[in-house]
Amino acid sequence: MAPVKPWNEVAARLIDVAMGRTPADTVIKGGKWVNVHSGEIVPNTDIAIAEGRFAFVGPNADHAIGDDTKVIEARGRYLVPGLCDAHMHVESGLVTVTEFARAVIPHGTTSMFIDPHEIANVLGMPGVKLMHDEAVELPINVLVQMPSCVPSAPGLENAGAELGVAEVTEAMAWPNIIGLGEMMNFPGVANGNATMLGEIAATQAAGKTVGGHYASPDLGLAFHGYVAGGPADDHEGTRKEDAIARVRQGLRAMLRLGSAWYDVAPQIKAVTEDGLDPRNFILCTDDSHSGTLVHDGHMNRVVRHAIAQGLKPVTAIQMATLNTTEHFGMERELGSITPGRRADMILSSDLASLPVETVIARGEVLAENGVLTAEIPHHAYPAFAKDTVKLGKPLAARDFEIAAPDGAEAVTARVIGVIENQAPTKALEASLSVAGGLVQMDRPKDVCQIALVERHRATGTVTNGFVSGFGYDTDCAVASTVAHDSHHMIVVGTDRADMALAANRLGEVGGGIVVYSKGKELALVELPIAGLMADERAEVVAAKAQKMVEAMAACGCTLNNAYMQHSLLALVVIPEIRISDVGIIDVTKFAKVGLFV
Repeated sequence: MAPVKPWNEVAARLIDVAMGRTPADTVIKGGKWVNVHSGEIVPNTDIAIAEGRFAFVGPNADHAIGDDTKVIEARGRYLVPGLCDAHMHVESGLVTVTEFARAVIPHGTTSMFIDPHEIANVLGMPGVKLMHDEAVELPINVLVQMPSCVPSAPGLENAGAELGVAEVTEAMAWPNIIGLGEMMNFPGVANGNATMLGEIAATQAAGKTVGGHYASPDLGLAFHGYVAGGPADDHEGTRKEDAIARVRQGLRAMLRLGSAWYDVAPQIKAVTEDGLDPRNFILCTDDSHSGTLVHDGHMNRVVRHAIAQGLKPVTAIQMATLNTTEHFGMERELGSITPGRRADMILSSDLASLPVETVIARGEVLAENGVLTAEIPHHAYPAFAKDTVKLGKPLAARDFEIAAPDGAEAVTARVIGVIENQAPTKALEASLSVAGGLVQMDRPKDVCQIALVERHRATGTVTNGFVSGFGYDTDCAVASTVAHDSHHMIVVGTDRADMALAANRLGEVGGGIVVYSKGKELALVELPIAGLMADERAEVVAAKAQKMVEAMAACGCTLNNAYMQHSLLALVVIPEIRISDVGIIDVTKFAKVGLFV
């Protein structure tokens, strides 16, 4: 599909179609127009499309029908703008940009604002450029935010690359860059870090949007300092007071419903209970794995969920369309069914449950009744994007041993506490026994080991610690090279031999996710592209991911989407406690701390 032409190149034809002087390419007859500008449902509406854009929206488009015009009968169905995901990471779907698009188009997503900071942490600028160029080729709108924090917290982790002001300035000139990705180093901004402020200044000088990420419950001076630093939105709120504080300070509150982040329900009460203006609230997914995309949906799932929390359907749709595009300065191109905009829309027979029956993007039908009908070719990645897992040496069970302080018979250890359906963790403490000079896990109390294995520079470094919340009750290990944000390798297990087997297996296949139990491989998801993405169709990856979920459950894990929690245990910019290649990190203080109290 050819890219949509700029408005100024086709404006004359759009006017002629609207006036009846020339026929449209497509006319949709007899629908209910969901007007996100006025908040109305307008019955008996026709739509005329030309050059991939809306030319006429009104009560009768017969004047735009010619011999070659394609006519689609809406039969009273709702005409809904194509849905927009305001903040997300393609890599979290474990698939490429192309395969992600193939998976979400049938769910009505026609615009995505992606932050490829996962691949940036592995491959740097060449990785960002790969995804930027791939996005341009797609038949939907995939706009790219330049990653801002690579690594996310300098000094507390070491990624596979480093990006700074020069790289951000360069990227702002790329044709498909829409702004700066989430500014995760919120202490850096609040403390006036020159690099962080330089990246923000370069983005603002280019007239583009600065993405925010304030992952702290502290709404005091640190929050105010962060807001003064220039971010325009934030998706890290988890409470009603978080949403209220952000909107009052001029930020857009992005409310996320991903595979494991359930932050819409508590925050939307700022609208439904406190009556705040919904124009400054935006819906997004942040992280959705392939199983969610294939089986549950994408932005249609988020909109349905928001409606179930008490929002009017039109308001929820506004939060997933016009509010998003206004935020990014794209409202003249995307986000509504109005003349001049790209012809992205959904036909649906019910507004509350939002069945996605027809998906149109840039005037072309791409999906019908949940099935992709458009041909979207496979996108091949170059060799340099693969074979990125460098362990340096085969790992053994002894690499995962934790030595006790000399003479200790027991220790009090810091433990990372997993919180179901949320990105933050709890800073826990546990009294653990010592045997043979080694600190032991406590399976009955759900304390097992976590290790971070360096995988970018083949140093062979292994950082060991403890984690609680997964519920593993048998000998097992789960390893993943998706380990936000520096993307080393995270291994969680109850048995050190299984942990070594799991880590070595991912070294063999070039990255992915694997589950071992009692020396046997239970599930494997191969992710050869940067150790983050598969080179397969989304439905194939989803099937493998489902086996992975089942294998984790067979080892005793009962958490919802536990893998998403696993993959974030090294994210040293979200409180309270994490692990990195530097050591155990207290994110409330942004400082390394000892494993033992």
